[in-house]
Amino acid sequence: MIYLVRHGQTDWNLAGKNQGRTDIPLNATGIEQARQLAEKLKDIHFDCVFSSPLRRAATTAQIIHNGAIICDERIIERCNGELEGELNTRVRELIDFSDPTDTRYEVEPLPVFRKRINEFWDMVLTEYVGKNILVVTHAGVVIYSQAYFKGEPTDGDYRSYKIANCEVLQFDNT
Repeated sequence: MIYLVRHGQTDWNLAGKNQGRTDIPLNATGIEQARQLAEKLKDIHFDCVFSSPLRRAATTAQIIHNGAIICDERIIERCNGELEGELNTRVRELIDFSDPTDTRYEVEPLPVFRKRINEFWDMVLTEYVGKNILVVTHAGVVIYSQAYFKGEPTDGDYRSYKIANCEVLQFDNT
């Protein structure tokens, strides 16, 4: 089984700021969220744990799993360029993140972002069949991971695939 987790809360999540690749740490709430999730998952033996290298994801993974963690660049959050640190309400007025041709403000092209996520999942589904895998990452990666496993959202609204901090999704890998 694959357990896909979004990192715990950060101060920028709380403030509604766009994080992208800015390396923001967990806040006290995020640490507590990760501890609660660790308790919920404590009886699961993970054969392998992957994390984004950004602190908010890596710290969440370390709290959940007291063992080896593989940091994988393919599941780092999308680079949002000049928009990182801006309020999400403003960012949504400036750019359509689901438009594959929109790369204004030095935002990582959507096809490049999706390709690396798909390559990560192709590897996991090839090399870890039937294993319990924990993957700790970010909202954007979770959104397009769901598209990988479940298909594109029928209404075209990718925001419907966003999950809360420290929420966990499960996908079969048998």
